[in-house]
Order: sequence, then C-alpha cells, then structure tokens
Amino acid sequence: MYNFFKRIIDLALSLGALIIFSPLFLILCLLIKMDSKGPVFFKQKRAGENESYFMIYKFRTMRTDTPNVSTDKLGDPSIYITKVGRFLRKTSLDELPQLLNIINGDMTIVGPRPALYNQYELIAARKKAGVHVLKPGLTGYAQVKGRDLISDEEKVAYDHHYLENFSFLFDIKIIWLTAISVVKSEGVRMNG
Repeated sequence: MYNFFKRIIDLALSLGALIIFSPLFLILCLLIKMDSKGPVFFKQKRAGENESYFMIYKFRTMRTDTPNVSTDKLGDPSIYITKVGRFLRKTSLDELPQLLNIINGDMTIVGPRPALYNQYELIAARKKAGVHVLKPGLTGYAQVKGRDLISDEEKVAYDHHYLENFSFLFDIKIIWLTAISVVKSEGVRMNG
C-alpha cells in the first residue's frame, strides 16, 4: 500500500520542487555554460528497478573528456571537476535534474542510489540481496551512511536494511539525514 502513496508523494514533492527551484535551475544552467564547454546536463545509463535501465539526468560537473566510470574509479576526480562543478557537488545541486527522473517514474525520492550500467559487481550484489526490486532514489540509506566513501558491500548492506525496513517513517528519517548531510557536505568525493 505504501508504494502507491510513495508515488503520489514523489510526484507532488518533485513537481513542487521543480516549480520552486526553477529560477535556480536556470541560473545554474547559465553558470555551467559560462564555466566550461559542453552540455548543461549530464546523461548516463543507470540500473533501475528490476534490472531495467534508464538515463539519469544531472547537471554536468566534470569536463566532457572524463572517463565514464564511477567517481571512486577515477583515482583523482578533482582533475576532471569544473569550477562550477565543485560547487554543485559540494551542495548536491548537481542532483536537481533528477527531479525529472522522479516525475518520469524512473526514480523515487528515497531508495538505493542507481548504479552505473557498468558497475556489474554492485548490480549483481544488489540482485543477490533482493535490493534490485526497489526503485532507485535521489537519496537513500547508504547515501546518508557514507555516500562515495563506503564500499559496495556496505552500500548493499545499507540498501538491504532499507528494503527490510521500508516505511514512510524510515523515508522521512532518510530525508532528514540527507538534509543534514548536504548542509555539512558529508561523503562527497572531490579528490583522490
């Protein structure tokens, strides 16, 4: 039953946030274009619910010649991050376009962060733990427990804990912890 209400909450909050943040959205688009060449948005194939794939949207924070791998596989990601990108990552504003993914139904506000299409070990581990049945989220339990700074095994364990404790109150707790984490800029990998 909560899945039905979760979708309604996702739509209402995402549409509302998109309207409220539309001036900021436009300003960020301009800043990204002025800072470096390339598109405003970064699109990337991600693993979704039940091993389906979708294109995730983010504000582009890195140069266009950055290898298409997860941040932890870049060695020293700071050499690829643009000036505006550094600010966007630190404040998590680069995630704002994912509101479109939520409205489209590819994502939810709270769920496991979507794995890159080529994070085969993470995808397999999530399937083994049963986590693959969850819709990926803008934020999640693993996100607030360490974000880029925890191992895939830890991510899967936190994602499984979320699956086992799936509820409205747990989602509210994760949203609250996310807000605190964003304010403190915790768990964001900016360098090697």
